[in-house]
Amino acid sequence: MAGINMAVNLGGLHMKNPVTVASGTFAAGREYNDFFDIAQLGAITTKGVSLHGWEGNESPRMAETASGMLNSIGLQNPGVAALREKDLAWLEGKDVPVIVNVSGHSFQEYVDVIEALEEDVRVSAYEVNISCPNVDEGGMTIGTHVPSVETVVGMCRAATKRPLIVKLSPNVTDICEIARAAESAGADALSLINTLLGMAIDARTRKPQLARVVGGLSGPAVKPVALRMVWQVHQAVSVPLLGMGGISNGTDAIEFMLAGATAVAVGTANFVNPRAALDVVQGIEAYCEEQGVADVNELIGALQC
Repeated sequence: MAGINMAVNLGGLHMKNPVTVASGTFAAGREYNDFFDIAQLGAITTKGVSLHGWEGNESPRMAETASGMLNSIGLQNPGVAALREKDLAWLEGKDVPVIVNVSGHSFQEYVDVIEALEEDVRVSAYEVNISCPNVDEGGMTIGTHVPSVETVVGMCRAATKRPLIVKLSPNVTDICEIARAAESAGADALSLINTLLGMAIDARTRKPQLARVVGGLSGPAVKPVALRMVWQVHQAVSVPLLGMGGISNGTDAIEFMLAGATAVAVGTANFVNPRAALDVVQGIEAYCEEQGVADVNELIGALQC
């Protein structure tokens, strides 16, 4: 079927198709561009950036698990100035929207990062990461508490008119409560889920496999949890959702859209298959062709219960 409409609107961010990448799994796309033209994606999401550089956590900070992986990178990054000078400069002219993932140790640092980027026309939207489990200050400590979610999202909202996507943690009792708090404070869209808190032990050494002991679990193992949370949040809020968690192919992406996601992000699969994100785009197109779907937006929240 020719002429399938693949374009979606993610809270004011217009994407040519519903596929981006999960922050921290794709850098800025420079290396992956050797395998396919990254402009074929709906958007590029950068690695998390803070105002100044962060060193990240001690090694070892990655461990393979059944159907997934644990990471405890700790949002290592060179800072917002380096992002502008290197990554945004490289992405300029690539004909793909750029979502900058914003990180901070404090409420004000999130705002400072946004303010440092506000005059940069190469930025299309912000993803406010209040859900990273691998830092001791900021991240998940902010994203699991309703008042702090309202505060940081409200401050970021006041700092920009660009689309503001808030990334939610699954490590909460009630994901809908957090989602409603972010929406009420001014989020244009929500992304979920970030990694699940987990750990791995080496039985022979009797020591944890990660230096920080715990880390974030991602990959196919988390997909059922992610699908459930996207479905729940879709029923609880009116803003669009960016679904992620174990997406490896087009069918996975379709499942997230049926559960309520407007767009999806490919993460851990990028480490296994550098063309994974493009494969997901093509898989969605193939599904629409097979099912006679003329507009991909018809799939959003179309789960029949």
